[in-house]
Amino acid sequence: MSWPHYLQQHQPRFIQQLMDFLRIPSVSAEPALLPEVWRCAQWLQQRLVDAGLESVEILPAGEYPLVYAEWLHAEEGAPTILIYGHFDVQPAGDEALWIHPPFEPWIADGRLYGRGATDDKGNMLVPVLTIEALLRTQGRLPVNVKLLFEGQEEILSPDLPGFICQHKARLNCDLAVSADGWQWSESEADLRTGLRGLCALEIEVNGPRQELHSGSYGGALANPIHALASLIAGLHDENGQVAVPGFYQQVQAVNSAERQALAAIPFSESTFLARSGAPALSGESGYSTLERIGLRPTLEVNGITGGYDGPGVKTIIPARASAKITCRLVPNQQPEQIAHCVAEALRQRAPAGITLAVTVLPNAAHPYRMPLEHPGNQSASRVLRRLYGREPYYTKSGGSIAVLSLIEQELGVGTVVFGFGLPDEQFHSPNEFFRLEQFARGQMAWGQLLEELALTKWA
Repeated sequence: MSWPHYLQQHQPRFIQQLMDFLRIPSVSAEPALLPEVWRCAQWLQQRLVDAGLESVEILPAGEYPLVYAEWLHAEEGAPTILIYGHFDVQPAGDEALWIHPPFEPWIADGRLYGRGATDDKGNMLVPVLTIEALLRTQGRLPVNVKLLFEGQEEILSPDLPGFICQHKARLNCDLAVSADGWQWSESEADLRTGLRGLCALEIEVNGPRQELHSGSYGGALANPIHALASLIAGLHDENGQVAVPGFYQQVQAVNSAERQALAAIPFSESTFLARSGAPALSGESGYSTLERIGLRPTLEVNGITGGYDGPGVKTIIPARASAKITCRLVPNQQPEQIAHCVAEALRQRAPAGITLAVTVLPNAAHPYRMPLEHPGNQSASRVLRRLYGREPYYTKSGGSIAVLSLIEQELGVGTVVFGFGLPDEQFHSPNEFFRLEQFARGQMAWGQLLEELALTKWA
C-alpha cells in the first residue's frame, strides 16, 4: 500500500482522534487549566508512540510541558528536519457565542468545530499522521525528523528561550518546519516569508484607597478610569500612528518591491471587512490594509478593567483601573526596547491625583523573516505548486510565532511556515473550525514536502 492510499483509508480514524485531542481544554492562559495542558501532552505522547516515533518524552519548560520525539534512521546525507507545533489553545471566551460547547467538537458541512481545531491542534496533528503513513507503508522516512510540540505558544512561549538554549544539541537540525500556519484560500496557496514580533505590557491606575461615593467625592478626586482613558487615547495620533517617542526609530520605510509584492495578492478589502464584522476599515494613514498588517508595527489595547459593570447604576469613584497592551513589531524593532518606550511614554503622561504602575510582561517575540530563496522555502513552494496547480502567494503575516526567531538565533536555521488552516476559520474566536478537506490535503502536502526535502541541495 502506498502512503497516500494509507492516508485516504484511515481518514475516519484520524478525524476521531483529532476530536479526542480537541476535547482536552489545554488553555495555557488559565492557571486552573494547567493540569489539562499536561493531560494533553500525555495524550500527544502516546499518539507519537503509536505513529512509530522514537525517544518520545514530555519535557518541562517552566510549569508547562513540551513533547519531543524523533526518528533518525534516514539514508546517509539526508537532512534533519525539526517539526514544530503547539497543543495549547486560546481561552474559549463567552461560551454563549458558541453553537456547541467549545470542547465538545462537532462536524457540520465538512468542517470540524472546536477550540484549537485549526490553531493549532488540527494542523500540528497533520505531520504526525503523515509520518505514521510513511513508516507503516515504507518502513522509513525520506529524512531524519525531530518533533517539538509546546504547550505555551498562546502565551508567547515565555519559557521556551531557556529550553531551546538548554537543548541545543538535541534539537540540532538543518531546517525547521512550523505546522502552525495558514494557506490563502481553498484554491490558493500561501507561503509566509515573515511574521511580526510582539511585546506586551499591563497598566494599572490607582486612585483612592477604596471605591467612593461619586456624590461626596466626584469632582474633587481624580477618577482612575478617566486617567486610564486619557492615557490610552494619547497612544495614537489623528493619522493612526503610534504617538510614542522612539517607537518608529528602527522601522525601515516600506520599499517599492514590498509594496509590489503585496499589491500582486488578490486581496479584497470588502471581503476582509465583512469577515471582521466591523463597520469600516481604520489604521495608519498612507498604507494599504495588507501593508498595515504585514509591514507596519502596531499598538493595540487588548482589554480594560475598572469600576462597576453590573446591571443598573452604582455611583462610585473607582479605586483602580487597568489595561493590557500589545505591540506588533517589524524587523529591527526589539521587544524590550519598544516595551520600554511605551512604558516611559505612559509614565511621562500620567496625570496628577493617581499612581501609575506599568509592568512589562514576559510575553515577547522577535520579528521573523526568511528569504524566499532559502532552499526550504523553495522546496515548500514546489510542493504547493503541485498541490494547488498555481504559484503560491508570498506573504508576510501580521501575527507572531515566538519560536521562529528563537530557532534562528539558537539553532542557526530558518523555519518554513507550512500549515493548512484558512483565514476565515475563526481561530481565537467562537466557533473555531478546520476544514476536513484541508486536514486531508495537509497530510498529502507533508508527505510530499518530506520527500522534496530529501532531494534538496543544502549547500
